[in-house]
Amino acid sequence: MDNTQFIAPFAKPLYVMLKPIGAVCNLRCRYCYYLEKKDLYPDAANYVMSEDLLEEFIRQYLESQTIPQVLFTWHGGETLMRNISFYKKALELQRQYGRGRQIDNVLQTNGVLLTDDWCRFFKDNNFLIGISVDGPQHCHDHYRRDREGRPSFFKVMKGISLLKKHGVEFNVMGVVNDYNADYPLEFYNFFKEQECHYIQFAPIVETIDGKPAPWNVPAKKWGDFLIAVFDEWVRNDVGTYYVQYFDATLANWTGEKPGVCTMAKTCGHAGVMEFNGDVYSCDHFVYPEYRLGNIRCRTLTEMMYSDRQLRFGADKYDTLPQQCLDCQYLFACNGECPKNRIAKTADGAPGLNYLCEGYYAFFDHVAPSMDFMKNELMHRRPPANIMEAIRLNQATVQP
Repeated sequence: MDNTQFIAPFAKPLYVMLKPIGAVCNLRCRYCYYLEKKDLYPDAANYVMSEDLLEEFIRQYLESQTIPQVLFTWHGGETLMRNISFYKKALELQRQYGRGRQIDNVLQTNGVLLTDDWCRFFKDNNFLIGISVDGPQHCHDHYRRDREGRPSFFKVMKGISLLKKHGVEFNVMGVVNDYNADYPLEFYNFFKEQECHYIQFAPIVETIDGKPAPWNVPAKKWGDFLIAVFDEWVRNDVGTYYVQYFDATLANWTGEKPGVCTMAKTCGHAGVMEFNGDVYSCDHFVYPEYRLGNIRCRTLTEMMYSDRQLRFGADKYDTLPQQCLDCQYLFACNGECPKNRIAKTADGAPGLNYLCEGYYAFFDHVAPSMDFMKNELMHRRPPANIMEAIRLNQATVQP
């Protein structure tokens, strides 16, 4: 889950996601890209972050920040496989080194291990919780199962009920794959039924032995999925439900920062630290060649603002194939995430985004609506006006 603004180096503070449990999880989602990261540390006795390393990270992280508000993001593996005492210690250290700054915490979880105690802790300490759920039961359970192959949907829904019971603020992230992409409106309406007003969709794109994984969402399906959800959203839900891709597209349409690294012109502003202090360029690039160093030997500032990391970020745009540079919608996607550039262009050049066909169809479809909402913003009127305009046939959702 991405609940953060990904920002240009030096313009705002650096951002590093924290992995307190490493590649350890109570589920075995078939498409998971992260559990294999255990192989990077074959000699590890366990994959648990020590409290002294936690303190070193919090001290350095807070010292590196240049504005009063600081965001910590806790990710996994499964974050709740660390007990509450670990996070209580983290809060103590945040207060110790924060020197009065406003500190916010975001934690991503699969929701299966949520209890009343966890939810009371999150509520008392103002955590924002990200929940991974892949839509209604038949969609979610298709790939998201436990170690014994048992479905996880009802356990996740129990966790969501506990969050609601205790008034914990939460967002949802749904992975879109080859199966659930066929159910866009069922997917979207399910989240609305759960009172989830901030929704993130994450298209799954992975490779196995250099070839696209069978659970990848096909590019055309991805475009069809986005279009179907957009048409429902733009008619009924603008300003009430916030879908990350639609917000990011409108931001790019108006020349603002999209608020999500995949749609920005550059990346490299969001690193990740593993359980042992190793820092990598990005959560999706935890490979030896993208290891920037270890927090015990180099500071976070040195690593995240190093020439190597700045080059990693600039390469997002600088390595685009000519087909992308010539595309009328380059401004809208900026080639999307580099990890997804596993396809070839029409003339056989490497580096095309696997989802390019879908994104192009989506941008082409939403262009009239984006133009309308951009015009509303330019005249200091709410983009939600488009819903009334559509009802009065003054705007269209069709190209």
